[in-house]
Amino acid sequence: MLNNFSNDPVFTPEQVLENRGRVAIFIDGSNLFYAALQLGIEIDYTKLLVRLTAGSRLLRSFFYTGVDRTNEKQQGFLLWMRRNGYRVIAKDLVQLPDGSKKANLDVEIAVDMMALVGSYDTAVLVSGDGDLAYAVDAVSYRGVRVEVVSLRSMTSDSLINVADRYIDLDNIKESIQKTPRATSTYVYRPLSGIGMDEQEE
Repeated sequence: MLNNFSNDPVFTPEQVLENRGRVAIFIDGSNLFYAALQLGIEIDYTKLLVRLTAGSRLLRSFFYTGVDRTNEKQQGFLLWMRRNGYRVIAKDLVQLPDGSKKANLDVEIAVDMMALVGSYDTAVLVSGDGDLAYAVDAVSYRGVRVEVVSLRSMTSDSLINVADRYIDLDNIKESIQKTPRATSTYVYRPLSGIGMDEQEE
């Protein structure tokens, strides 16, 4: 049975963290954005990194996103991410027949998870995309412990079923959301607006 720290009948929270070993974090930027939208929060990416690492040794934190190279606000946001603990994996947006733009980074996430096996003990996957279930299953057979973090209503059962632990974003939203303040900041918007908008909080 998959449990959160507070409900785990086998390990104390401290023991669970000790057993995580070296952690690698893989964040599907678009998936996280829409989850945050559903929750009505804005993600604080510094707090997110601290929460997902949770005191363990961090190997690397990857952030996967589609980009519009002409959007200076978005480029500014991604530069901030690179300078604040994230390895940004960017892919140009492709225009679809309906006029929307999208960049699918499932392959990049899966390849990185597999390529780094042996360098990390626990993978933290921030995505609810069922297409990643096969990759999660594959790395788990190589000895990796996998934690999936996402919004339950946006998460495939197949992904939860192959994870060692599932965390609902709704349960940790207070510890990862931005504290409202009167400043102008970049807001991550992967598809609507294709980038970052300056917004008064």
